[in-house]
Amino acid sequence: MSNLPFAATTPISVGQVGLKARNAKALADYYSAVVGLEQLSSDGETITLGSKDRPLLVIENDKASKPDDPRSAGLFHTAFLLPSRADLGRWINHAIENRIPVDGASDHLVSEALYLTDPEGNGIEIYADRLPTDWKWNGSQIEMATNRMDVEGVRGAVPARGPKWQGAPEGSVVGHVHLRVGDPVAAEDWWKRTLGFDTVAKYGAQAVFLSTGGYHHHIGANAWQSAGAGQRDHGRSGLDWVELRSSQAPESASYEDPWGTTIRVVPGQPA
Repeated sequence: MSNLPFAATTPISVGQVGLKARNAKALADYYSAVVGLEQLSSDGETITLGSKDRPLLVIENDKASKPDDPRSAGLFHTAFLLPSRADLGRWINHAIENRIPVDGASDHLVSEALYLTDPEGNGIEIYADRLPTDWKWNGSQIEMATNRMDVEGVRGAVPARGPKWQGAPEGSVVGHVHLRVGDPVAAEDWWKRTLGFDTVAKYGAQAVFLSTGGYHHHIGANAWQSAGAGQRDHGRSGLDWVELRSSQAPESASYEDPWGTTIRVVPGQPA
């Protein structure tokens, strides 16, 4: 697929994210209306959403679950990567036209991103990458920042006579997942030792970013709200699992990080 983002072409990349929801249908409707995901399947309790037959998000209904605790280990945000800056501009126009509330908009040097929170408190990032050839590396560490986004510049990338937002376009993927953890140092050690990820950036002792294949990050782990968090309470809604696609894995496997977050690995070639 010619418009598949670089993030999905590395040896290991994010495939899907699973959420546990107190109201799966309402949450799925939100991701359809706001993020632009299509409902691909539903069995009444589990709803799978994605883009052009590519599954990206699985929502499992659990009415008995307690609300997620933002101070615990879990999901900081799921980051949906659009193929181009013009696609991000179309999404911004869609958000303006539909008065969709956003939490922020940032220029990270390697990417431009907007942030939202879904009705059950799960963080969302919608972003587009700059060309990898424009990223700046200092040895093995990539240069990232949190600057104000040039919103009008992004909107200006949309061709004047081009199509409007029609949902997440073909080539949209989960570019990265950002986790809440109790200790980023322990998270860094686990991801490197267990799954072979490379550390590409650190924000002091509070956050670490890791990837494979030279991407700016497939996994983020921070303790901004969750410092010292212990084992997760699986009776709460929120993150259920993260699935990675690995060209290095001989078979499917499942792991738990130090806080009990399930990380699935499935074999598969890039894309």
